[in-house]
This record gives sequence, C-alpha cells and structure tokens, in this order.
Amino acid sequence: MNLLFLTFVFPLLGYFLLAFSRGRLSENLAATIGVGSVGLSALVTAWIIWQFNVAPPAGGAYTQVLWQWLNVSGLQADFGLHLDGLSLTMLGVVTGVGFLIHLFASWYMRGEEGYSRFFAYTNLFIFSMLLLVLGDNLLLLYFGWEGVGLCSYLLIGFYFSERKNGNAALKAFIVTRVGDVFMAFGLFILFVQVGTLNIQELLTMAPEAFGRGDLWITLATLALLGGAVGKSAQLPLQTWLADAMAGPTPVSALIHAATMVTAGVYLIARTHGLFLLAPDVLELVGIVGAVTLVLAGFAALVQTDIKRILAYSTMSQIGYMFLALGVGAWDAAIFHLMTHAFFKALLFLASGSVIHACHHEQNIFRMGGLWKKLPLAYASFIVGGSALAALPLITAGFYSKDEILWEAFATGHNGLLYAGLLGAFLTSIYTFRLIFIAFHGEAKTDTHAGHGLAHNLPLGVLIVLSTFIGALITPPLAGVLPESFGHAGGEAKHSLEIASGAIALAGILLAAVLFLGKRQIAQAISRSLPGRLLSAWWFAAWGFDWLYDKIFVKPYLFLCWLLGWDPVDVSIGLVPQTARAGNALLSRTQTGQLRWYALSIVGGAVLLLGIVLL
Repeated sequence: MNLLFLTFVFPLLGYFLLAFSRGRLSENLAATIGVGSVGLSALVTAWIIWQFNVAPPAGGAYTQVLWQWLNVSGLQADFGLHLDGLSLTMLGVVTGVGFLIHLFASWYMRGEEGYSRFFAYTNLFIFSMLLLVLGDNLLLLYFGWEGVGLCSYLLIGFYFSERKNGNAALKAFIVTRVGDVFMAFGLFILFVQVGTLNIQELLTMAPEAFGRGDLWITLATLALLGGAVGKSAQLPLQTWLADAMAGPTPVSALIHAATMVTAGVYLIARTHGLFLLAPDVLELVGIVGAVTLVLAGFAALVQTDIKRILAYSTMSQIGYMFLALGVGAWDAAIFHLMTHAFFKALLFLASGSVIHACHHEQNIFRMGGLWKKLPLAYASFIVGGSALAALPLITAGFYSKDEILWEAFATGHNGLLYAGLLGAFLTSIYTFRLIFIAFHGEAKTDTHAGHGLAHNLPLGVLIVLSTFIGALITPPLAGVLPESFGHAGGEAKHSLEIASGAIALAGILLAAVLFLGKRQIAQAISRSLPGRLLSAWWFAAWGFDWLYDKIFVKPYLFLCWLLGWDPVDVSIGLVPQTARAGNALLSRTQTGQLRWYALSIVGGAVLLLGIVLL
C-alpha cells in the first residue's frame, strides 16, 4: 500500500505532458498518454485493493504522509493520504470507471480540435478527485474539491467558440463556488472550535468539543452541507447540472458517474461523526435529497434532449444518496453511489454513441427506430435504463435503491419513503420514455454504428457491472461508517422490495402505453391546458433559473450600473476629462498654416499688452 501516492501521480504526469505539448502531439500519442495514465492509476488501485483485502492494515486504515504541507500559527496540515474502506471504494470507482470513460473518449473525440487539451483536462480532473477522496485532512480535501470545480469549468466550456457553452461553464463555476464558500466557512469554524482539520482527529475530538445540537456544530455542518449541495447539484444549487451538458458527452459521463457530483455525498459520509452531533442538520440532508429527487424526476419527464434527461436522472439519484445519508443509511448511500457510477456511466457513454451515430443530433423526437441500427447502444440503454429504474432482481440499481428505501422505512421516515417511491415511479417512466421514443417507432435519421475496441469494451464492461453482478461487489465499509438501524430486515423488507419492484414495473408499463405506437394518449395530455402548463413549468426545471435571475442576477446588474455612476468616481474622473478636453482644444490650433501662426503671435502680443495696460 506504500504505492498509494502513484494513484494520483500518474494522472498528474499525464496532465503535465499533455498540457506542455501545446497540441503538438498526434492524436494516437495524446490518447496513449491520456488513457494510459488513468489506466496505470487503475492498475495501482487494483493492486492496493488486493493488498487491502489480503492483508488489511492495522485498525482497518492506512495513512501515508508524503510531507508536511503547512505549519502556521497552530494550523498544521500534512500532504497525507488516508486509506480505509470508504476511500478505497471511491478510489476504485474513480479510477476504474474513469479509465473506461477515458478509453471511450479516445474514440469519441477523434478528429475534434483540442484533442490533447481534452485529455489534459480530464487527467487533471481525475488527479483532483483522487486528492479529494484520499486527503487525510479537510484542507487537502478542499484543494482537490476546488480542482474538481476548475476542471468542470474547463471541460463544460471545452467548445468555447460557442457563447452558450462558455455561459454554461461560467454558470457551473459560479453556482458551485457559492457552495464552496459555505464549505470554507465550515472549515474556519471547525478549526477555531476544535483546533485541527485532520479528519480522523476531528471525528475523535468533536464529541468533546461540541454537545449534541450545539450552535457551532450546527453552523459547521450547515456550511459543509452548503458545499455538498453545490457540488452534488442538490436543491437549491442544482441549476448548473443540466446546463453542464454543453460539454462533450464523455465529460458528462465523467462528471455524473465517476467524479464531481458524488463529492458531496462522500464529504457528508466522511464527516459523518460531525453530522451525528447535529441531528437537525442530518434530517435536513434527507429532506433536501427527497425534494430534489422528486423535482428532478418531474423535470426529466418532459425533456427532449437525451443528455438533459440523463442529467436530471443524476440529480434525482444523488437525491436518493442524500436521503440515505439523512436517515443514517451510510452504507446504502455509498453502495448506491457505486452502482450508480456503473449504470450512469453506461447510459452517458451509450448516449454518446447514439449522438455520434445520429450526426450530433440530441433531440430524442428526431431519432426513432435505432434499435436495429445500434444494437450495442440499445442493449446499453436497456440494461442501464433497467438499473436506473431499479428493475427487480436482475439489475444493480434494484439492490442499492431498495436498501435506501428500507432504511427510510426502518427509521420511521415515512415521508422520505413515500418521496423515494414516487421518485422510483417517475424514474421508470422517464427512462423508458427515452428508450421507447429514441429506439422504437419510425426511423427519422440516417445512422452509423460505432465500432472498435475503444467503443465496445467500455460499454460491454459497464453492461455487466450494471446487472446484479455489479451488486455483488460489496464496499468494505465495516468499521468505517456507523451501522444502520435497519440492517436486520425480515418479512417487512421483502414486502417493501415487492412493492418497489411493482412500482418500477408499473412505471415501465405506463411508459409503454404512452410512448409506444402512435402516442395518442401522450399527445392528448400534452395538448390539454394543464398538460401545456405543467410541461412548460417542468421543462424549465420548475423555474429556478428564472427565479434566481430575478432575485440575484438582475439586482446585481442594477447595483453594477448604479455604482458605475458613483459621485466620487465621477468627480475624480473630471480631472482626466478636463485634461483630455484641453488637449483636444489646443491640438486644433496646430494647423500647419504660417498665416495662422503669425496671426496667433500678433493676437497673443495684443492680449499681453492689454493685460499690462489694465
């Protein structure tokens, strides 16, 4: 396990090689470096996982201090790495799924301008995410946290020649920065009150420094929650995620499956000891997740862009993870994080295959009849969509999502349980709405199927992992996270599983009735007055962008305009304006005409004599 540092060194070296090449490398060499660096990181991770299972470290955790980073006025922070069951799980997800996404991107991005720049950014993305999950103190974690935010800005705005892409990148950067500022406040509070930012020391010392529900621990955890909702696109900072689809499709897969949006879930799970001291905030975590998953589910029902549908599904699934954290189902949250990484990466990569085949068309209503022409993409959507909808027994999503629903029931959070069941019903409808419209019915566009190892291998591996086989991978979280309340299960758990499975199947059946064939019922509903109103409202994601524009953007722009006419600025500006006016006036006297100069001399002499005489 002493090779742990190599997991992030390889992507960092890949970034430097690609960044300093300044685009002079061939596509083959750039792909070799970009994909190979993450592949080497994945191999080191596999070796570490094997070592961790064969010879577990003493105490179940291993710490590797590379050097002392800071020691200023009592603030000590090492550049240290902490490996336990939680960070090991995240390490496997980030490097494993990240490698498959990089491999697919080497095919998808061929011929694009900035090919090596793309892999430089994605390598830096992986490096930052690995720092985030391996850092043994909150300061190093925050360093990786900000690195992930920077890379998301660079990748979302990768096609920067189009203004809307730059705006989407800027929006993601600004909205997530709001959460990051709150998180920084939380770090300040914790250091002042406890005297350390080392995560394990915080978890040990916090019960001594804070009483249950104390003001300072409540404020600190609220601030950490602010950072988590920003990075994981939860209410009220969720507006950036759908617009982030402006980036290349592999970027969407990277952000939604292996990195970034899972960071908030990891942060709360990593600092679980702090949230247990603030039960009201922990309850709020669950409520935020439940509300987000329902709102995102309704928004996904009416979207027409294949990537935006998947974006809202990510928002909804992260909501399930927050719900799990809020009810104390720590293991279930991380388990769903892992399975979600498998099937969401599969869905995004398959959507990239579809978009590429349809000449970069993303509107599902302009597709149709693709199942014969794109068999691998169709199989990917069937398996990935079934896992997303939690189809019983055969999919990975069923086992992780049902664990969350059971924990909500076992802890008496009936309201959150009903929200989770409603979200499961909506998920089945919008997922198979996408599949039925895009892959069935009349063909509306010419297509060409993707091929080659870089295209087929990632999809094949992720198809297998999205089935029940992926659910057989058990994260080694024993002793790292608290044991959940509903671990025993029993007959009630089986009844809930049957109910949730029936709800998922009912959603698929309803989607088939509405969106297979001529879709007369769906068209009649959409043309009715309530249908038009709700469709417009949900299509605009409940109007949060409009609301924030009125509350924050317009007042900010008004203040900028107002301050532009500040009296002090205007009075100070009079000095250079007067000088410029005098210069312009005197410059007009330089005509180059001798008679004018002679007349000027005579006029000046007369003026001087007049002054002397007076």
